[in-house]
Amino acid sequence: MSVMGDLLDYAPIAAAAFAIPQFLPQLRKLRATDDTAGVSWSWATLTSVNNAAWFLYFALASYWTALVPASTATLLAGTLAIMLGQRGLAKARPAVLISSWVVLLIAGFTVAGRTGLGTLLTAAFILQVTPSLWTAYRTAHLTGVSRGTWLLILGELSCWTIFGIHKPDPRLITLGVTGVTASALMLARIHRTRRHQPLSSANAERRTERWWLRPRPARRGPCPPSPTHGRVCGRQSVG
Repeated sequence: MSVMGDLLDYAPIAAAAFAIPQFLPQLRKLRATDDTAGVSWSWATLTSVNNAAWFLYFALASYWTALVPASTATLLAGTLAIMLGQRGLAKARPAVLISSWVVLLIAGFTVAGRTGLGTLLTAAFILQVTPSLWTAYRTAHLTGVSRGTWLLILGELSCWTIFGIHKPDPRLITLGVTGVTASALMLARIHRTRRHQPLSSANAERRTERWWLRPRPARRGPCPPSPTHGRVCGRQSVG
């Protein structure tokens, strides 16, 4: 039992393995295509803000191995939020609401320390993923969303669920279960929209070309007549 417990203590390291490259697929996709369909600026911004708060919570709780994924997510999600903002997705109303949330986190920590911060963070992930799910389920085709990022999020939050149960820490359990559920919903939406996504003109053209260029069997029948050599089939003449 103690051996299993020792192994579960390393769950944050496994979470870090998922979290460190977590936003790289989305960043690379956005940079390559400039396609923002289905991607939420509010989600990216709240992810950065909440992970900064989790960094402080983990440091106060002496969960040292958890500092790496929290800091990485803060940096990369913040980078994604900036890139989305540069593409016109940042709006005044969500910015005001997110600023209010930041003030509330600061106030909770100031008044009640780690306990107050942890209590607010219990609901943080629900607040964090709601804009992403709202955007995804209102967008017909999620061409801008990276499935790789959400698979990594699913892996990371699964690790936090296991670690939270092991400690036990109800805040981490809530974070993990909420995250796994949200990730599964996002991946299901991505799969559904891609399955029903209409073919692009390039793909349609490619399929058309394959159909028209499909080799046809040679016609077999009487050889055409030749005025000098009788009937000609290929290079052979039939006199």
